[in-house]
Amino acid sequence: MNMTHYMELLAVNQPWNLIIFMAIPVGLAETVVITELYILFTRRLDGWVRRLNRWASIAVGLYFLGIIVYLLKTAVLPITAAGEWRTALDVTAVGAYLLGGIPLLLLALQDLGLIHRGLAAEQKLRHHATYVAAFLILGHVAMIFGMTDPGLLGYNAPTPHEMSTAHEAIPHGHTSH
Repeated sequence: MNMTHYMELLAVNQPWNLIIFMAIPVGLAETVVITELYILFTRRLDGWVRRLNRWASIAVGLYFLGIIVYLLKTAVLPITAAGEWRTALDVTAVGAYLLGGIPLLLLALQDLGLIHRGLAAEQKLRHHATYVAAFLILGHVAMIFGMTDPGLLGYNAPTPHEMSTAHEAIPHGHTSH
């Protein structure tokens, strides 16, 4: 079966890419989501749940900023330069994954006090919840499009002796090729 670069990234270098690009950021983001729901329902803007929410928001935002920079440099730019995207499904999956980092970064910036400083607590809560929702939407778009076979839109994987440089652009966890 053909794979998007999104799925290939998660499938190669097992289990490390799966841990680095999915388990860690999604685990932190889900911690934010669960604690965010608690805060929204209880309106308790203090206590250990809010501290956990703040810590996880900062950690996932900064972590994902690193992912964005790394993948732009090692995968997106080389694949784009070589013209080796595997249809619009591939571009949408990778694009949504990387765009999902923007609301996570905004969560971190808000919880670090770098944005929305002058807003009332209720307004900050509204922004925080909006960023969480935006991440969830983009994350699910990335997963759905990423798991879709790009062959549905006409992509055919090269034969082994025609292998492209795109596979070398996917981070495999080592530097020698």
